[in-house]
This record gives sequence, C-alpha cells and structure tokens, in this order.
Amino acid sequence: MDVLFHNVRELVARAENEGKLISDIMIEQEMAMTRRSYEDIYAQMDRNLVVMEEAVERGLKGVTSVTGLTGGDAVLIQKYIQSGNALSGDLLLDAVSKAVATNEVNAAMGTICATPTAGSAGVVPGTLFAVKNKLHPTREQMIRFLFTSGAFGFVVANNASISGAAGGCQAEVGSAAAMAAAAIVEMAGGSPQQSAEAFSITMKNMLGLVCDPVAGLVEVPCVKRNAMGAANALVAADMALAGVTSRIPTDEVIGAMFRIGQQMSPSLKETARGGLAATPTGQALARKIFGSAADVQH
Repeated sequence: MDVLFHNVRELVARAENEGKLISDIMIEQEMAMTRRSYEDIYAQMDRNLVVMEEAVERGLKGVTSVTGLTGGDAVLIQKYIQSGNALSGDLLLDAVSKAVATNEVNAAMGTICATPTAGSAGVVPGTLFAVKNKLHPTREQMIRFLFTSGAFGFVVANNASISGAAGGCQAEVGSAAAMAAAAIVEMAGGSPQQSAEAFSITMKNMLGLVCDPVAGLVEVPCVKRNAMGAANALVAADMALAGVTSRIPTDEVIGAMFRIGQQMSPSLKETARGGLAATPTGQALARKIFGSAADVQH
C-alpha cells in the first residue's frame, strides 16, 4: 500500500513542490492506496456530495427526531436570516443552519455522509453549501472540497483520533471543523500552507471539547456543536486567508489533541456519565426517553 503523506507537513510539502492542490494529492493517494481509477474515486465522492445535498435539503424543510430532543432549528435559523436582523452575517448563519439541518436529519434516522463521523456530519456540508453561494464553485470544485477535507481527516485519523469515545468531541466536531476550514481556504484560492494554517487555528480553539451526549444519543448537545464548528471553520478560514498563521505547527496541534483525549476522563468521552449528560435536566431527559433503564448507565 503506497502512502504519499503521513502528516500535514508532508502533505503541504508535496502539494507545494509539485505545484498541485491538496485535493490533487488526496486523489492521488486514494488511487495509490486502493488501486482504483481516478474516474471511480471521483464518482464515489460525487455520490457522497449528492447524499450531503439531499440531507441539507431535507433538514431545511424541517425534521424532528424520534425522541423529540432535536429538530426544526435549521428552519428557525433560515427564517431569522430572511428577517434581515442577523448580527453575525448571512453566510456564517447559512453555514450554521445547514450544519444543523444535516445533523437533525441524522438524529431523525435519515441518510447522511459521515465527515468524519455521523455526530460531526454537519460541519463540512454546512460550510460547503454556504460558501457555494459566495464563491460559485463548479461541481468539480465542490467535489475537490471534499477531497481536501478528507486529506486532513486522513492525517487526524491516522495520527490521533476522530472518535468521541476515544478523544472527546474535539476529535469529532473539532476535526470536522478543522477539515472544513482547510477546504474552504483551497476553494477560496488560498495556498496549501494557508489551508494548514486554517486547520490549526480551528483545531486549537476546539481542544478540550468533551463528548457528553444527553441520554447517550447523538442529539444534545451534538447538533448545536456542529453549528459552532461551522462558525469556527469560517472564521479560521478568513483568518488564514488574511495571512494569520498558527504559532504551533499543524502536526503538533494534532498531537496535542490526541494527548488531551488520552488524558480526558472516561466520563467525558461518549459515556453519558459526565458533563451535560450528568446535569439534572440531562438525567431527567434520559429517564423520560428510556425510563428506569437510564439509571443503570449512571
């Protein structure tokens, strides 16, 4: 199995030395590792994009989860944007609403594309479809957005973790937000190094985020954390495009995230025994959904 890069330093160096985009390197890596053709790999990512589009569209029409814990917030945010009163800007809130829409569909047992996980599936499509209205990319550029996200996700998955159970929510929504930031930069015309800077800036500001799902379900606070991840990604992308850099190199930031995850209490890593899940309201919601069985896990 041929691996073209093991870390972000190697990824950026290869892209810059060969005068290519991050997405080019990721496509080449997939071809080398899977022995599949460019056309086959590209078509698969196009199918992933279709799934994302359909999830966003469904979520923006309004969905509610079986438990009733989540649903309808994406619609509320879109209506607020249309009111003209948004304080944080239409593009940012559009990304937030579409990230929420995707995760509301996930909570309602709909089909989504894990990026990199189901619980963090809203950030990448949320930012992509919001930025689409600003940058007007081609279909190919939208697919490349996903390959760029995937390149950075590949590094995180192989050098740290993308699992909330292993590293907390920093490993899930944190990784998703950083992946999205890097891809936004490439789509906006930034350099491979600027993509890495955006990734670093985003991840640094998600470090320590715990995974504390109420009732053990990927709903509260997961859906709204995707919203914050999308906002974080957009701000970090703008900072990187403005020339702001991270004092800590990207690979060291990823290493720090991994070590923080190892040091994190098991009660804060998807067990529903700490954080928001352990609050009186969180426990009451769990009992309402699962009855006395909810007390067993605590």
